[in-house]
Amino acid sequence: MSSATGISKANRAYSRIGGLVAIVVTAVVFLVPFAFIFLTASKDRAEASMLQFSWPTQWAFFENLQEVFEHRDGIIITAFINSTLLTVGSIAIMVILSAMVGYVLQRRKSKWNPLINFLVLAGLIVPPAVVPTIWVMQALGIYKTLHGLIFIEVAFGMSFCILMFRAFVASIPRELDEAAIMDGAGPVRLFFRVIFPLLRSVIVTVIVVQAVTVFNDFQNPLYFLPGDDGATLQVVLYALQGQFSTQWNLMFMNILVIMVPMLIMYVFFNRQIVAGMTSGAVKG
Repeated sequence: MSSATGISKANRAYSRIGGLVAIVVTAVVFLVPFAFIFLTASKDRAEASMLQFSWPTQWAFFENLQEVFEHRDGIIITAFINSTLLTVGSIAIMVILSAMVGYVLQRRKSKWNPLINFLVLAGLIVPPAVVPTIWVMQALGIYKTLHGLIFIEVAFGMSFCILMFRAFVASIPRELDEAAIMDGAGPVRLFFRVIFPLLRSVIVTVIVVQAVTVFNDFQNPLYFLPGDDGATLQVVLYALQGQFSTQWNLMFMNILVIMVPMLIMYVFFNRQIVAGMTSGAVKG
């Protein structure tokens, strides 16, 4: 009996040590790069160009912040508005359509389900073809438009969202559907009044994960929305890097500004993210 107790205490001790080591490693991996970004963004141009992890000899944080917002007639403000509209529009469409598709795929079995499942998985595996996509967008008249880029982001992110919603819908008892139908609810009312509110945790997970993906997307805005009028934050950040010289202080200040909205979102919704990912993985 005493030996079993000793083994149990040893296991708990090892578990605590392992958890502490994991916390320390995680802190180093995430906090050290953030500290480097903050310190470099607080230096002047000459000192920042050395790219050293050191304390600034002269703080220029607010001067760099002001210069970032004044750079190219305040293009970062335009880029922030475009990125926000792109993210909000894409996420709204993704959540509604993916939840509906995931619900139908999980609840209604038909001979088309294997084909639809194959297409959903193909959306995760097959890489996007840029040139044919541009041809299609030009034919539809949506190339170099913000709503055209929203459709692109929705198309590229739908597969992941559908899989998340379908896995979570599997954990909802069918008796709720039957009870709502007996009370006279139609398909639309059944989904939006009964099922959709129960998807709250996975909705938050999809919103946060896809918001980070869309907000930080660089490739799609570069290809499908060129020009200063449609510039997003990542494209503006890329423009700060020149062929012969780079203003590293402004670049890292720009990175810091871009990071803030995503960090705030994660701080407020981290519990819902974990809940949604766990429910989808375990109950699905």
